[in-house]
Amino acid sequence: MEESKHVNEDIFSKVLRAGRRTYFFDVRSTKAGDYYLTISESKKFTNDDGTFYFKKHKIYLYKEDFENFSNILSEMTKYIIDEKGEEVISDIHDKDFKSKNAEMKDEENESDDEKNDKKSDEVELEDI
Repeated sequence: MEESKHVNEDIFSKVLRAGRRTYFFDVRSTKAGDYYLTISESKKFTNDDGTFYFKKHKIYLYKEDFENFSNILSEMTKYIIDEKGEEVISDIHDKDFKSKNAEMKDEENESDDEKNDKKSDEVELEDI
């Protein structure tokens, strides 16, 4: 029996470059001639010597799971946008980003300084 030339052949592909990550969306063919989707993430890392390498992860998604996968992905992305908005809050994406912990520490330091200033202005009878 002759094997089909379409086995694991990329039928249709799209690439999404996102910083150090690249996402590959590939429609491939099964041995039976049906199609499925692979979603691959490739992330670039740098070695100490300056050379680089990639770590790759792949998801195989078959037609019978498309609707549920799509519904959950839509639900999850909508939840994130509804909760946090579309603005990217990250020190990687925003060079002026200041972490919540750093902001809280700054606020604590300011309130401590204010307390100390108030104490230095107050004169107790015992001090005289």
